[in-house]
Amino acid sequence: MGPQARVVFFLVFLLQVLAEPAEDSDFSLAGDYLLGGLFTLHANVKGIAHLDLLQVPKCKEYEVKALGYSFMQAMRFAVEEINNHSGLLPGVRLGYEMVDVCYVSNNVQPVLYFLAGEDYFLPIQEDYSHYVPRVVAVIGPDNSESTMTVGHFLSLFLLPQITYSAFSNKLRNKQSFPAVLRTVPGADHQIEAMVQLMLHFRWNWIIVLVSSDDYGRENSHLLGERLAGRDVCIAFQEVLPTPQPNQRVTRQERKRLEAIVDKLQQSSARVVVLFSPDLALRNFFREVLRRNFSGVVWIASESWATDLVLHNLTELRHTGTFLGITTQSVPIPGFSEFRMRHARARPPTSNKTSRRATCNQECDTCRDTTESFSTTLTLSSQRGAYNVYSAVYAVAHALHSLLGCSQTSCPKEVVYPWQLLQEIKKVNFTLLGHQIIFNQYGDLPIPLEVVQWQWNPSQDPFQSVASYHPTRRRLEGVRNISWHSPDSTVPVSTCSKDCQPGQKKKAVGIHPCCFECLDCLPGTFLNKTADEFDCQPCPDNEWSHRKDTSCFKRRLAFLEWREAPTIAVAMLAALGFLSTLAILVIFWKHFQTPMVRSAGGPMCFLMLVPLLVAYMMVPTYVGPPTVSTCLCRQTFFTLCFTICISCIAVRSFQIICVFKMASRLPHAYGYWVRYHGPYIFVAFMTAVKVVIVVGSLLITTTHPTAYADPDDPKIMILSCNPNYRKVLLVNTSLDLLLSVAGFSFAYVGKELPTNYNEAKFITFCMTFYFTSSVSLCTFMSAYKGVLVTILDLLVTVLNLLGISLGYFGPKCYMILFYPERNTPAYFSSMIQGYTMGRD
Repeated sequence: MGPQARVVFFLVFLLQVLAEPAEDSDFSLAGDYLLGGLFTLHANVKGIAHLDLLQVPKCKEYEVKALGYSFMQAMRFAVEEINNHSGLLPGVRLGYEMVDVCYVSNNVQPVLYFLAGEDYFLPIQEDYSHYVPRVVAVIGPDNSESTMTVGHFLSLFLLPQITYSAFSNKLRNKQSFPAVLRTVPGADHQIEAMVQLMLHFRWNWIIVLVSSDDYGRENSHLLGERLAGRDVCIAFQEVLPTPQPNQRVTRQERKRLEAIVDKLQQSSARVVVLFSPDLALRNFFREVLRRNFSGVVWIASESWATDLVLHNLTELRHTGTFLGITTQSVPIPGFSEFRMRHARARPPTSNKTSRRATCNQECDTCRDTTESFSTTLTLSSQRGAYNVYSAVYAVAHALHSLLGCSQTSCPKEVVYPWQLLQEIKKVNFTLLGHQIIFNQYGDLPIPLEVVQWQWNPSQDPFQSVASYHPTRRRLEGVRNISWHSPDSTVPVSTCSKDCQPGQKKKAVGIHPCCFECLDCLPGTFLNKTADEFDCQPCPDNEWSHRKDTSCFKRRLAFLEWREAPTIAVAMLAALGFLSTLAILVIFWKHFQTPMVRSAGGPMCFLMLVPLLVAYMMVPTYVGPPTVSTCLCRQTFFTLCFTICISCIAVRSFQIICVFKMASRLPHAYGYWVRYHGPYIFVAFMTAVKVVIVVGSLLITTTHPTAYADPDDPKIMILSCNPNYRKVLLVNTSLDLLLSVAGFSFAYVGKELPTNYNEAKFITFCMTFYFTSSVSLCTFMSAYKGVLVTILDLLVTVLNLLGISLGYFGPKCYMILFYPERNTPAYFSSMIQGYTMGRD
């Protein structure tokens, strides 16, 4: 026997105990095509198995489910409306067979009854594609566990099943449940609505209570996944004890409930999320009331968000604010009148029992019990009834399409379940302003609502305070929530208080929602969108104060023209430039005089021109540095100095050669003069300096750089080179050697004739240059900032003035004020006097 045959044989065996429903009841209506309805009208508190119905329990052993009774009436209303007042299925009459599933204990029996034929037997067939069961589709049941139990049976025959309140995501698995559709969105949308509600009110420290069944485990798992990375932490999670079938609290259950309530009272979390069927919550809330626990926000899952029995415990209003997630309330025109008219018209039935009866209990008190909730059901706009109503209409539209109905008639043909299932998946129509179309998972993305429980007899007990649209995945319109808190304000449920702006979080413990706040240090800021647990450093050109949330631009510091030191140095540079220019003119006019020729002749102009160029480079030190100004600073200044100092050094050496070495080394001196030794020496020194400068430029950079002022980080100092001190030492090393050489030659020639004795002037220039350069490098090693720039410029200008006025100044003075000493005769007499003195 194959697997399918074994399954069918098992079904046939179970069908031996099936019975037809009681006649003349609300549970059946004859028609051309029957719909099966599964509703929870009674909660089986005794836990009696319903496969053997030789004895049907008394009605007093059941708890009447008013909401399930309303759902059943919604199906009756939809069927009668389609039969009497719609353009659907003209000439075809829909019927129904409704069964009370008694919460969860009577699921298999109705399914087998629906699958059986008119003879209550299910034949064993190899192919059921042409098998016609008792009903063409099944509406219900109302919870996920029952829906999956029923779905496993119906999916074997591809009999369409549309549930109206089962949210489990497991039903999206079309491999396991190919015939299951639903007029509600999936559980993930319920969870997302909860999370967005928490984020809206800044609740990041919550408690989760779940039932011990698959419903609690699945939804708590989805909530944990959705909270990951959403800055909401679960303080703790507890599993509620499974209640006894008779709802009596055992000693072990009492201890467990007391321990849970103790943890609730000790916790700082003020938001409690409950995923549990309604029956498992009765004893829990009784314990909450017994312990006078209050001041929290209870967030209800869809399983009990609109439970009338729990809502009837009016003392719960003192425990806090009740918010729940449920489907959108859609008023159905005429439904309230239909339900009330039926309740008044139906006569009381006797407490009779049939051996062939299902769990369709009949008792005198059942009608009275449902009537006691009539006002509440009316005020709540029969919330959830639209889901049943739309499910019936979806089947009717699919049947209308499958039969090929016209406006006046429908051919009555045999309808196979798998054909109708395909048509239901393709329906697309508008019902009471809402689009009815199933997605790829078989879900109807109807909007959800956040409801608040109210206990005002004249108001909707489940007042809508927000809406959630599955297609947009966004919570909208949060409004009119009346908080049951001491000061009627939004309860605070956080592990730690929010940090002030500019403070980072330091995690305390294992929960990221528990932290202490630390100030961001200067130079850092807090970008909450990037990382709340670490302060980000400011960019190099920005700064921040302590506890700043952003950085501000540092004030750029550089040498400016309006500053007094800059003006003073500029005036000195202008004086040096004009004086050097005057010296150049004087030397040009007196070029053939002995004084100019003794000072070096043409070499004097080789010194004066670079001096003028160096003076002209002074403005490059002022203003924000650029590539060109930095290049001028690092090349022209140092090259000009090298040319001048090498000329002075070779001039000192040449005078020594004339008076002291020419007679001793005449051939060497002859080569020196014949091949223009002084100019070759200057050119060689200049070439060496060019190599040094180019090497330093290649190693470093000419681009301006910025660095923070060590004394005031809010200031950014602009500089040409971050290693300027090292570059200065390299560039001036050759100049320092030349200055020492020039000083040595001048000292050796201190006894030469007065007109040729330049020891004092050269010693002054070289000594000043040497000491000023060493002092500048020493100062730069200890200080940074604009002061270094102004001192560098001042030293440069003073060195230029030292050469201009210290070396050429005395000669100009002699030319202008002692012209009698600027004659060949005078110079000859000075040389003769020096020669005679040596003799």
